Amino acid sequence: MEFLQPEAAVSEPVSPNGQYFNSSALSVTILAVLESEIPIDDLPTTSLIKDVFLPINPRFSSIMVEDKNGMKKWKRVEVKLEDHVHVPIFPKRILSTPELYDDYLNDYLANIAKDQLPQSRPLWEIHLVTYPTSNAAGSLIFKLHHALGDGYSLMGALLSCLQRADNPSLPLTFPSRQSNTTKLEAGKFDTIFGFVPRVLAGVINTSLDFGWSLLKSTWLEDDQTPIRSSEGVEFLPVSITTMIFSLDHIKKIKDSLKVTINDVITGIIFFGSRLYMQERNHDVGDTHSTAIVVLNTRSINGYMSVSDMVKPDTEMPWGNQFAFLHVPIPNLTDDDCSSNPLNFILKAHHVIKRKRNSSAVHLTGSLIETMRKLRGAEATAKYVHKTLKNSSMAISNLIGPAEGMALANHPITGFYFVGCGVPLSLCITIVSYMGKLRVTVSSEKDYIDPHKFNSCIMKAFQIIHEAV
Repeated sequence: MEFLQPEAAVSEPVSPNGQYFNSSALSVTILAVLESEIPIDDLPTTSLIKDVFLPINPRFSSIMVEDKNGMKKWKRVEVKLEDHVHVPIFPKRILSTPELYDDYLNDYLANIAKDQLPQSRPLWEIHLVTYPTSNAAGSLIFKLHHALGDGYSLMGALLSCLQRADNPSLPLTFPSRQSNTTKLEAGKFDTIFGFVPRVLAGVINTSLDFGWSLLKSTWLEDDQTPIRSSEGVEFLPVSITTMIFSLDHIKKIKDSLKVTINDVITGIIFFGSRLYMQERNHDVGDTHSTAIVVLNTRSINGYMSVSDMVKPDTEMPWGNQFAFLHVPIPNLTDDDCSSNPLNFILKAHHVIKRKRNSSAVHLTGSLIETMRKLRGAEATAKYVHKTLKNSSMAISNLIGPAEGMALANHPITGFYFVGCGVPLSLCITIVSYMGKLRVTVSSEKDYIDPHKFNSCIMKAFQIIHEAV
């Protein structure tokens, strides 16, 4: 079946970040998985794509082309659904249990994660997994190229396809991003005695962070460890697993330490990663390891409607509006595991807070834009590739709705996402939904033990939760 798009549609220029993520150096995609409470065999896929998905943004009906001046643009084309919709058939077994299909689903995700999307058609696919797993009666997988937009844009697109399950006429609501100490901290700088030291500290931190970021993006590589292997890992098979945490438990730790939810979960991931590294090799406790933390650069507290994001002069546009923070993973000490495990989260909190308050992110963005103008998008993409490759892991998080969602009257019990094609052995994504945090781990297959790694993350959480 084909849906013909108007030929007269004006071609939209591809954003710089969109060009970096779809280049000879990088090809990054996002897998978003929706878990349905009921079977999805009767899901009206064709009408949902035609009437809901494609109208969200012209990019879903476009391919990336290069004009005579070498500029990349989005060109509207016809959409052939048979090229974009896939229904996998899993092997049949005498005793087919949901736990068995868990393995099949994870293997299927890993397989489609390593396959690149063809450039000859719009850069997305939908996979309908009709088999029940331990978490769902069926799963809907969106595979979307990162050139289409970042996590914020694609989350907005996803939400525009869904309704609130308990009452479709009411809007979905989202947890507050503001920490319980934000207003208190803001009040510390009301006088000149607080303002001047803050400015001076910001200048110093910006200089240090920008210089370190420049080194990390050029020749300063992390040490090789049990979570970081060699070059070319973006082309190797991966393992994809998930973990679920209670948001109430995370908030309890947050309130006790007066930090943010992101600080808590990032600290737990750092702590668990060090525990895993120590279990695999006792000599790597103090290795130089860095995480790339993806930072949304929009000044927002929630999601805008897609119609607002695509307006020409909007302050929070559709696209790739994010930056990278280089955050060193704190070393593990004996006190972190015994007498003062909460100190590990405080270490992560202080370094992330300091880096967020510096202007290094904006300077790095200006540097990349200048590089693009002088050397072109392909050379800049290689720089971004090296920025990622020189680190040990990437962490990205999104805020999901507090209420349950439904797709065409199919209640969604859970969802998660993961980035693919990143030149790292370890990528971790986090999303909140209905009072839970879903942590997804994409790890290099046969190099990182996913079950042992996840158990170390859970162990770190238990140690910290018991300490609180």
